[in-house]
Amino acid sequence: MRILHRPRHRSETSTDRAASSGLSASARRPFALGIATVAAAAAITLALTGCQTAGDPTSGPASGGTTSASVPACPGSATPLSELALTDDPAAVEGGTTACLENRGVQPVAEAPTSDLPVTVTDSEGNTVTVEDASRILAIDISGTLAATVWGLGLGDNLVGRDTSTTFPGTADLPVVTSSGHSLNGEAILDLAPTVVLTDTTIGPKEVRQQLRDAGIPVVVITPDRRIDNVDQIIGEVATALGVSSVGEQLSTRVDGELAAVTAQVNEVAARASDRPRVMFLYVRGSAGVYYIFGEGSGADTLIETIGGVDVAGEIGWQGMKPMTAEAIVQAAPDVLLMMTDGLESVDGIDGLIERIPAIASTPAGQHKRVIDMADGDVLSFGPRTPQIVDALARALWAPESVGAAGSTTRSSPSAE
Repeated sequence: MRILHRPRHRSETSTDRAASSGLSASARRPFALGIATVAAAAAITLALTGCQTAGDPTSGPASGGTTSASVPACPGSATPLSELALTDDPAAVEGGTTACLENRGVQPVAEAPTSDLPVTVTDSEGNTVTVEDASRILAIDISGTLAATVWGLGLGDNLVGRDTSTTFPGTADLPVVTSSGHSLNGEAILDLAPTVVLTDTTIGPKEVRQQLRDAGIPVVVITPDRRIDNVDQIIGEVATALGVSSVGEQLSTRVDGELAAVTAQVNEVAARASDRPRVMFLYVRGSAGVYYIFGEGSGADTLIETIGGVDVAGEIGWQGMKPMTAEAIVQAAPDVLLMMTDGLESVDGIDGLIERIPAIASTPAGQHKRVIDMADGDVLSFGPRTPQIVDALARALWAPESVGAAGSTTRSSPSAE
């Protein structure tokens, strides 16, 4: 994003304004889902945003809620990864592990910073957009990244709505403006009277974005790329559009420092292993018949590599997000499957997953029933929480017994005794 002009006028923000031959017969169902994302078909868009757990998305221990003072929400979370009881061979671990975030919240780097507005920017689609008021912000995308970034900049009180992937603490009461889980609801957005909309091309349709522009609302399209190595870009584009570039630099510095510390721990641990575990990100929505492999360029590849694994989908040349095939599963031969929690539950756990996708049974992951899952609203939400997400996944991969010691869901299937 490029700043074209910034007059020296200051505007205070307000804190009180508001598929596949590899499937069993029972799993071969239509892929009848909405619009396409940048790297995948529409099924991904609906499933990523529309299948969150019902109820308050920010409640409960795993969501940053309160727990007993004597029992941490995530066992071992206070101990550095390198000091935990590490497995000698991650590929030989039996059963599943749920990666746990001690706190799903987003810590602001500043408190209600003042926006230096108006500012004119060129967004990721080449549109010239002038933002004059950041008091009522709507930040919406497929992964919840943009709202988390606004919150991390200290402008969370200015958010007036959310997408269904924005589930971190403090956002439960914001009205949802994505109908059917993935489509922008123009009327709902207009009713909120946002002074600026931040979005990207992972969510649409584009006609609604134009509807908002025609109504006089500045719409800034942020880069749709979600990777470990472009978190700073996302923060920078959001901060620039909201007139808080210097705060964006502070947030990037903090995230970079935290991520460097986490990756140093992971690299130290991975260096002790004779072989790095072979990991595949499998995206599943059993009720909708959606079974995808996330490969090179999907964002999952950089996540797998950062936690010390080998991205086997990229190794076999799998590009982006595509419907899985039995051949790809067998050829990749993953040691570990990485999944979203709701996706795993949608096929009745690990046993149900293997029943629906028999090809998994012939892989090391299937033979060991080795699956790591993480909350849907967290695992691919690249942004201010990236260091914490990497840390949680690395613990599940390299120290599963420590993660599961106090019941943070290490299991061979949800029904296991």
